[in-house]
Amino acid sequence: MKIPPRCPRANCYAERFVFTARSELTDRMLILSQRHLDAVLAEYIQHCNGQRPHRSRELRPSRPTHPAANLSFQRVQRQRLLGGLLNEYERAA
Repeated sequence: MKIPPRCPRANCYAERFVFTARSELTDRMLILSQRHLDAVLAEYIQHCNGQRPHRSRELRPSRPTHPAANLSFQRVQRQRLLGGLLNEYERAA
């Protein structure tokens, strides 16, 4: 389906991604160059698709990098991304 011209709010999925990326990344980081922006966005997209829960998928990631673990009773390990702006949690070995 094509989006009508000059209707920026017509594609709600793209608008949501742009809003989230802007509020979580570019409003909190100083982007130094196009290369830096590409690296930051690539890491953010990997986090968003591999770890971040999505409501439309019953709070599961869209492309999980590993199976979901039950974190209720085991030790949890935190991995910091993008200098601490984002955190990923997984079961400690």
